[in-house]
Amino acid sequence: MTDQAAPPDVPADLWSTIDDLYAWLETNRPVDGQSGLLLRLLKLSEEVGEVSEAVIGTLGQNPRKGVSHTWEDVQGELCDVVVTALVALRTLTPDTRDVFTRHLAGVRERSLGSASAA
Repeated sequence: MTDQAAPPDVPADLWSTIDDLYAWLETNRPVDGQSGLLLRLLKLSEEVGEVSEAVIGTLGQNPRKGVSHTWEDVQGELCDVVVTALVALRTLTPDTRDVFTRHLAGVRERSLGSASAA
Protein backbone atom coordinates (compact mmCIF):
# COMPACT_ATOMS: atom_id res chain seq x y z
CA MET A 1 0.00 0.00 0.00
CA THR A 2 1.47 3.36 -0.97
CA ASP A 3 0.75 6.81 0.39
CA GLN A 4 -0.18 8.91 -2.60
CA ALA A 5 -1.51 12.44 -2.39
CA ALA A 6 -4.92 13.01 -3.94
CA PRO A 7 -4.89 14.90 -7.22
CA PRO A 8 -5.34 18.64 -6.55
CA ASP A 9 -8.77 18.75 -8.23
CA VAL A 10 -10.23 16.01 -5.98
CA PRO A 11 -11.47 17.07 -2.55
CA ALA A 12 -9.60 15.20 0.17
CA ASP A 13 -12.74 14.79 2.28
CA LEU A 14 -14.78 11.68 1.50
CA TRP A 15 -18.10 13.18 2.45
CA SER A 16 -17.70 16.40 0.46
CA THR A 17 -16.72 14.30 -2.55
CA ILE A 18 -19.84 12.15 -2.15
CA ASP A 19 -21.94 15.32 -1.90
CA ASP A 20 -20.26 16.71 -5.03
CA LEU A 21 -20.89 13.50 -6.97
CA TYR A 22 -24.51 13.42 -5.81
CA ALA A 23 -25.03 17.04 -6.89
CA TRP A 24 -23.43 16.35 -10.28
CA LEU A 25 -25.64 13.30 -10.82
CA GLU A 26 -28.75 15.21 -9.77
CA THR A 27 -27.93 17.95 -12.26
CA ASN A 28 -27.26 15.52 -15.10
CA ARG A 29 -29.74 12.71 -14.55
CA PRO A 30 -31.82 11.75 -17.57
CA VAL A 31 -34.63 10.14 -15.52
CA ASP A 32 -36.41 11.82 -12.61
CA GLY A 33 -38.67 10.61 -9.84
CA GLN A 34 -38.97 7.09 -8.53
CA SER A 35 -37.56 5.59 -11.73
CA GLY A 36 -34.44 7.72 -11.40
CA LEU A 37 -34.05 6.63 -7.79
CA LEU A 38 -34.44 2.97 -8.71
CA LEU A 39 -31.91 3.30 -11.53
CA ARG A 40 -29.40 4.88 -9.16
CA LEU A 41 -29.85 1.99 -6.74
CA LEU A 42 -29.56 -0.56 -9.55
CA LYS A 43 -26.23 0.99 -10.52
CA LEU A 44 -24.85 -0.69 -7.43
CA SER A 45 -25.66 -4.13 -8.88
CA GLU A 46 -23.87 -3.18 -12.07
CA GLU A 47 -20.75 -2.22 -10.12
CA VAL A 48 -20.83 -5.44 -8.08
CA GLY A 49 -21.05 -7.35 -11.35
CA GLU A 50 -17.91 -5.58 -12.51
CA VAL A 51 -16.12 -6.82 -9.37
CA SER A 52 -17.17 -10.35 -10.29
CA GLU A 53 -16.00 -9.87 -13.86
CA ALA A 54 -12.62 -8.60 -12.64
CA VAL A 55 -12.16 -11.52 -10.23
CA ILE A 56 -13.02 -14.01 -12.96
CA GLY A 57 -10.62 -12.19 -15.28
CA THR A 58 -7.88 -12.19 -12.67
CA LEU A 59 -8.20 -15.95 -12.25
CA GLY A 60 -8.49 -16.59 -15.99
CA GLN A 61 -11.76 -18.46 -15.53
CA ASN A 62 -13.26 -17.38 -18.86
CA PRO A 63 -11.59 -19.62 -21.46
CA ARG A 64 -12.48 -17.19 -24.22
CA LYS A 65 -10.75 -14.24 -22.50
CA GLY A 66 -8.08 -15.89 -20.35
CA VAL A 67 -6.42 -13.66 -17.77
CA SER A 68 -7.93 -10.28 -18.57
CA HIS A 69 -7.72 -8.40 -15.25
CA THR A 70 -5.37 -7.84 -12.31
CA TRP A 71 -5.97 -7.67 -8.59
CA GLU A 72 -5.47 -3.92 -8.94
CA ASP A 73 -8.49 -3.96 -11.29
CA VAL A 74 -10.46 -5.76 -8.58
CA GLN A 75 -9.42 -3.09 -6.07
CA GLY A 76 -10.62 -0.35 -8.39
CA GLU A 77 -13.94 -2.09 -8.97
CA LEU A 78 -14.42 -2.50 -5.22
CA CYS A 79 -13.78 1.23 -4.81
CA ASP A 80 -16.44 1.88 -7.45
CA VAL A 81 -18.88 -0.23 -5.41
CA VAL A 82 -18.15 1.79 -2.26
CA VAL A 83 -18.52 5.15 -4.03
CA THR A 84 -21.71 4.05 -5.79
CA ALA A 85 -23.19 2.81 -2.51
CA LEU A 86 -22.37 6.05 -0.71
CA VAL A 87 -23.85 8.15 -3.52
CA ALA A 88 -26.97 5.96 -3.43
CA LEU A 89 -27.19 6.47 0.33
CA ARG A 90 -26.78 10.23 -0.20
CA THR A 91 -29.66 10.05 -2.66
CA LEU A 92 -31.85 8.65 0.12
CA THR A 93 -30.74 11.03 2.87
CA PRO A 94 -28.74 14.24 3.22
CA ASP A 95 -27.51 12.84 6.56
CA THR A 96 -25.29 10.32 4.77
CA ARG A 97 -22.32 10.67 7.09
CA ASP A 98 -24.39 10.29 10.28
CA VAL A 99 -26.41 7.35 8.92
CA PHE A 100 -23.27 5.56 7.77
CA THR A 101 -21.34 6.30 10.97
CA ARG A 102 -24.19 4.99 13.16
CA HIS A 103 -24.55 1.89 11.01
CA LEU A 104 -20.80 1.23 11.04
CA ALA A 105 -20.79 1.56 14.85
CA GLY A 106 -23.54 -1.06 15.02
CA VAL A 107 -21.61 -3.40 12.72
CA ARG A 108 -18.50 -2.88 14.82
CA GLU A 109 -20.41 -3.60 18.02
CA ARG A 110 -21.98 -6.79 16.61
CA SER A 111 -18.71 -8.00 15.12
CA LEU A 112 -16.00 -6.82 17.49
CA GLY A 113 -17.82 -6.07 20.74
CA SER A 114 -17.83 -2.78 22.57
CA ALA A 115 -15.02 -0.29 22.00
CA SER A 116 -14.20 -0.42 25.72
CA ALA A 117 -13.43 -4.14 25.44
CA ALA A 118 -10.73 -3.45 22.82
